[in-house]
Amino acid sequence: MEAESEPYVRLATLRTLHRVVADLNAARSLAGTLQAVVEGAVHGLGFDAAAVSLVRPDGDLVVAAVWELEESTMGGPSVLLGQVGSRESWDRLLGVSDHWGTLRFLPYDRGWAVASDIPRWIGDGPMPVYANDWHPADGLLAPMYSAGGDLLGVLSVDRPRSGKRPGAWTREALEMFSLQASIAIGNARLRAEMQRALARLEKEQQALRASEESFRQAFEYAPSGMAITELHGAGRGQLTRVNDALCRLLGRPRAVLRQQSFADLVHPDDRALLERTSAESGRAELRLSRRDGGYQWVCLRNSIVADAAEGPSFLLTHVEDIEDRKRHELQLAHRASHDALTGLPNGAELKARLARRLCAEVPSGAPVGAAGGPVEPAYQPAYGYRTDYPADPYGAHPAYDGLEGADPYGGAGHDYGSADGRPLADLPPGYGEHVHAVVPDDHGPGGEAWSAPFRGAAVPADKGLAVIFCDLDGFKSINDRFGHNAGDSVLVEVARRLSGAVRDGDTVARLGGDEFVVLADGIGREEAKDLAHRLRNAIIPPMRIDGRGMRVGVSLGIGWAGCGMSIEEVLHTADERMYDEKRARGGAVRGARGERSHRRAG
Repeated sequence: MEAESEPYVRLATLRTLHRVVADLNAARSLAGTLQAVVEGAVHGLGFDAAAVSLVRPDGDLVVAAVWELEESTMGGPSVLLGQVGSRESWDRLLGVSDHWGTLRFLPYDRGWAVASDIPRWIGDGPMPVYANDWHPADGLLAPMYSAGGDLLGVLSVDRPRSGKRPGAWTREALEMFSLQASIAIGNARLRAEMQRALARLEKEQQALRASEESFRQAFEYAPSGMAITELHGAGRGQLTRVNDALCRLLGRPRAVLRQQSFADLVHPDDRALLERTSAESGRAELRLSRRDGGYQWVCLRNSIVADAAEGPSFLLTHVEDIEDRKRHELQLAHRASHDALTGLPNGAELKARLARRLCAEVPSGAPVGAAGGPVEPAYQPAYGYRTDYPADPYGAHPAYDGLEGADPYGGAGHDYGSADGRPLADLPPGYGEHVHAVVPDDHGPGGEAWSAPFRGAAVPADKGLAVIFCDLDGFKSINDRFGHNAGDSVLVEVARRLSGAVRDGDTVARLGGDEFVVLADGIGREEAKDLAHRLRNAIIPPMRIDGRGMRVGVSLGIGWAGCGMSIEEVLHTADERMYDEKRARGGAVRGARGERSHRRAG
């Protein structure tokens, strides 16, 4: 700059610098800001060429912008654009330079050798004549720093148009300009980062909206029931969102379901199962109430939907309709445990019910096994112990033994566990309670109670579990004379009459052939005799079968079951007493015991 001492020249320079800084701040992009920096250094500060080396994320510096006057005869600094110099070389170069305030001056006779990998150019200007003349290999650098003191880049200027090394006024102007340039570059970088962040955010929001829409459609139009449940707060457990399939399944409108929880809808017998079901990846098969008052078998599958920052947000539950499968399972279970002809419990079910009332332990004072010897362990069917559901038309299902319904025959044995193999410690409260079955004494009411309390009650010594063996008389002749169809009809009618003669809670089972067994629990000896009398009177009246009048007799034997006795021992005792009655009445004993066993199997 010529005539720097003259005030009007300085004022003109300030005006130019002000205009350049305004252009600098008007640039919006980082590339535009860098270009404004080099152009401002050339046009506003009186240099022929300028370049900005910008710090990259890896720390090295890259030539990001260059500018030179068209009339310059220099070798073209634009060839340096994009070239990289290491940060270590730049630090060494700045360290050996002369400090002109915040500027760094590198004389031609030293410095560049220590930083040979830094991109640079050497102009073709005149060689210096005087000591203050500018040498083509001289360099003037203005490091630019962020507000936090981090190096942003270096502004390099070359060949002042005055031909002299810059004086104090030009140096101060360059310092002011480099400071404004660092602010502009920092702002441009910040804007660029914000723009990139906004672009990423918009892209993420678009992806989120697309994901939410996909979830909404999958949720709303799923063929099976779907529900979203609150996991936290006052609404914990409440259904906040349900789909149309669940509304149709339960016959309830969406607005009503959103005011309820699964705990409000579950069958009372399934509530404990629902509470034990894990929220995360939990699965349970249970019954939910319908609007018509009935219950629907469903399979619930839970999944926790979590937020990366806030953790679990809500519970997504898939509700599958398994009514048909459950009905089929119950039908199969009923067929496995009941006689196909009469619908009565079969021999296996009879033994299972006996096994649930007997254990291997002999109560103090109770009778022992045959011949006073050690008793055999109670019979335990392979499929475990059962619980009947009184309202279930298909009978009990072995897979749910001990989990639902009342048990009219007492609890399971001491260590038997459940049908699915779980130990008693893992079963619901009350499942493993057991009251001993004892053979009633002959002294009537008032005898000492042998049994332990069971659900708050004790069994008196004059009450027991009666086993009444029923064998039809004259049935073979009906089969021989009128055929098996007529015989089957007789058996069905006998089953109906026996079922109508027993008490509520008693069991009538068909053991096989024309043999039936009645289990009557909590009954005394005289009451058992009265029951046997009612059974006989129910069977002997004539019955009308295929337009013909037919009748059969019956021989009855009353046995008693007690803990310490085996299933076979109990049935054998009742069987023998039934044959004692036959012999006492002069009835015909049909064949040997082997023949009876053959008929039972049929």
